[in-house]
Amino acid sequence: MRIEQLSDDELAGQPAAYWTGVAHQALITFTRARQAAAGFTQPQFWLLRNLSANDLWPDGSGRTVPELEAAMSGYLRPEDDLTASAAELEQRGWLRRDGDHLSITAAGESARLEMKRAAPAIRARIHDGIPDADYVTALRVLGRMIANVGG
Repeated sequence: MRIEQLSDDELAGQPAAYWTGVAHQALITFTRARQAAAGFTQPQFWLLRNLSANDLWPDGSGRTVPELEAAMSGYLRPEDDLTASAAELEQRGWLRRDGDHLSITAAGESARLEMKRAAPAIRARIHDGIPDADYVTALRVLGRMIANVGG
């Protein structure tokens, strides 16, 4: 069933959990496909972001894979293997290992910035035809639903 096929009355009776799940899967699949076409994976981008002093890790010190997994626990998917992703980034020279700690290299920082440049095109495609006001309303409605269930 496609959402466009439903009347407003039918939509009002639809389970939000189902449609948010469909949206989540479609958006993740789309985003990851676009990132793969650009030569990187979403977990690789997250690793670089979570190790960069210029992004999510102002400290800039090395972190272990378990520390990175904890930092990303809210958005990692079950199939995401940070150990394997880190090994690929080490082979590219984007991460270096000191014992159990990973650090981003200058080449990794450049790669992170290049990956970041892909984000606006991905966002633009996802938001195509959706006015900002409608997007904000959708997020506020979702926020209210989350609050309603104690999330």
